[in-house]
Amino acid sequence: MNRYPVWKYAIIVIALVVGALYTLPNFFGEAPAVQVSAGKATARVDTGTQTRIEEAIKGAGLKADLITFDGNSVKARFDSTDNQLKAKDAIQKALIPDPTDPAYVVALNLVPRSPAWLSALHASPMYLGLDLRGGVHFMLQVDMQAALNKKAESLSGDIRSVLREKNLRHGGISRNGQIIEVRFRDPATLDAAKKVFQEQFGELQTVDVPEGAEYKLTATIRPEAARKIQEQAVKQNITTLHNRINELGVAEPVIQQQGLDRIVVQLPGVQDTAKAKDILGRTATLEMRLVDESAEAREAEGGRGPVPFGAERYMQRDGRAVIVKKQVIITGDSLTDAQPGFDSQNQQPKVDLTVDAKGGRIMRDVSRENMKKRMAILLFEKGKGEVLTAPVIQGELGNRFQISGSMTVVEANDLALLLRAGSLAAPMEIIEERTIGPSLGAENIAKGFNSVTWGFLVIVAFMAAYYMLFGLFSGIALAVNLLLLVAILSMLQATLTLPGMAAMALALGMAIDSNVLINERVREELRNGVSPQAAIHAGYDRAWATIFDSNITTLIAGLALLAFGSGPVRGFAVVHCIGILTSMFSAVFFSRGLVNLWYGQKKKLKTVSIGTVWRPDGAGTVAAANGNEK
Repeated sequence: MNRYPVWKYAIIVIALVVGALYTLPNFFGEAPAVQVSAGKATARVDTGTQTRIEEAIKGAGLKADLITFDGNSVKARFDSTDNQLKAKDAIQKALIPDPTDPAYVVALNLVPRSPAWLSALHASPMYLGLDLRGGVHFMLQVDMQAALNKKAESLSGDIRSVLREKNLRHGGISRNGQIIEVRFRDPATLDAAKKVFQEQFGELQTVDVPEGAEYKLTATIRPEAARKIQEQAVKQNITTLHNRINELGVAEPVIQQQGLDRIVVQLPGVQDTAKAKDILGRTATLEMRLVDESAEAREAEGGRGPVPFGAERYMQRDGRAVIVKKQVIITGDSLTDAQPGFDSQNQQPKVDLTVDAKGGRIMRDVSRENMKKRMAILLFEKGKGEVLTAPVIQGELGNRFQISGSMTVVEANDLALLLRAGSLAAPMEIIEERTIGPSLGAENIAKGFNSVTWGFLVIVAFMAAYYMLFGLFSGIALAVNLLLLVAILSMLQATLTLPGMAAMALALGMAIDSNVLINERVREELRNGVSPQAAIHAGYDRAWATIFDSNITTLIAGLALLAFGSGPVRGFAVVHCIGILTSMFSAVFFSRGLVNLWYGQKKKLKTVSIGTVWRPDGAGTVAAANGNEK
C-alpha cells in the first residue's frame, strides 16, 4: 500500500543530485576582478588581448587566481581588492597608451569563485541584484525637445524631396525649432502643396497665411504624433543601451523606463562609477557620406596637402586616411536591418543592409548620380568619427543593398552588429547616480541569509516537537524544497534581490503548510480508528486535492504579480512562483517517499510517530509518539 516503485525513488535521487550540483556554486561567493571590454565599437577583445593582460599582470609582480575570456571580455580574478586595484592600473598602462582615446574599458567587477569543474558543467551561481551584489545605479533624463527637433529636421528634408518630386516650386524651406515654414509664390501651388501634406505628412498640421507677395505655409507636429515620437525615442534609447551594455558582458543589467522621459540603468557588480559612465557613453551614430575623389583630396589623404573645402578627414581601422564630404546622405536612423552573409558570386563575406522608404529613395538618387564612386560608412562615438568601410558603388541602390570587399567573416559579423545597434534617438543626461559597495551588498546577503536560516530552523524545530518523526520528515522535505528552489533559480540564471529573499522565506512557510495538512489528515484517520498503514495512505491521498487547490490559487496571484509588476515586485514574483512548484514536489512526492521508505516495509505496523492523537470522544488519548513499531 505505502510503497514506491523503483522509478519514483530514481526520480527523487536524480532531483537531489541535480539540485545539489546546481546549488553548490552559490556557496563559493564572489571574488574581486578586473574586466576588460572594448572601449570602442570598432575595437575587439580576443585571445591576443588576454595574452597582453596576462603579461601586464605578471610584469606588475601580481598573480591572478584565474583569467578567462568569454568572447566579449576578459576577466582576471584576484584574491584581494588591493591586488585588484594594482592590476587595474597595470592593465590600463599596457592597453591604453592614450587616456584621451581609450580603445578598451578597464573596470572593476565581481566574478564567481566557482571551481572550473562546476563551470564546465554550466553550473553557475544565481545573479545577484544591485542590493545584494553592489554596483552602480543611474537615472537618465531623455531630452524630449531634442527628439522632436530631430524629427522636425527629418521632416523638413522629406518635404523638400517630395516637393521636388511633385515639381512644386517653393520660395524656400526653413525650420525654427519644431516649426517648419514653406513659402510659395502663387495660391495654386500652395493648394497643391497642402494636398501633398495631407496625403504624405499626416503627422503635421498646417496653417497658411499670406505674407506680402508670397504665401507662407507653417507646419507643426500634431500633439498625438509628438507623444508617439517621444515614446519611440525612449524605447529606441533603451534598445540602444541594451545593445551596448550587453556587448560589454555586464551580468543581468537592469534597463527600464520610469515615467514618461526617464530611464533607470542598474549595473550589478560594477564598482567604478566613471567606467560605468563610459559604458553608457558608448552609444554610436552612423552616417553614410560620399568619398571626395578630387586630386586635392587624394593629396590630403597622403598628408601632402590641406583638406579641401566642404570635406573632412577621418581614419580607417588600418590607419589609412579617408577624405569624405561633409554632406550626410543618410544616418543610422534610416537603417532597419543589417545581416552578415556571403556573396553568391565570389563567396566573400558581406553585410546586407535594409533602409526605410525615405532612405531607399535617397540611396537610389545618390547611387545613380555617383556610379563607380566610393561611399564611406562612418561611426561616431563620443564625438570622434571613424570610417568602418568605404566600398565602391557598383550599381543603383535602393531599400536593400550590400557592403562587400576585403572583410573576414568575423569583421562582417561585427559590422552587422554595429549597424544594427543604432544610435540614440535623443540625447540623455544623468540626473541621479549612486554606488552601492560590495560591503553593503554582503551585509544585505547576510541579513537575508539569516532570516531564511532562522525561519527554517524554527519551523523544523516546531514540526519535530509537534509531529515527532513525521515532523522530522517534513523538515527534511522543507530542506529539499529550499535546495530545489535555489537550484532552479541558478539554472535559470535568475537575478536574486532582497524582495526575492523575502519570497524565499515566505516560500518556506507556505511549503510547510502542505505538510501540516498531510499530517493532520493522517491524525484524523488514526482518530477514526483506521490502521496506521491505511491512515498514511488516506492522509496523503485526501490532502492532495486541498494542497493542489490552495497552491494553484496562490500561483495565479504570483503570475499576476509577474505579469503586471516591475522591478522588485517581479523579483519577488519569480521566486514566489518557483517556490510554489518546488513545494508541491517536496511536500507531497518527496515526503511521501521518506514515509514509504520508513514505514512501507513494515507489514504489522501498530503505531506511527506523529505526536499525540486525541480521541474525539475524550475517553482518552493514544500516545503514538513512543509506541512500538512492528
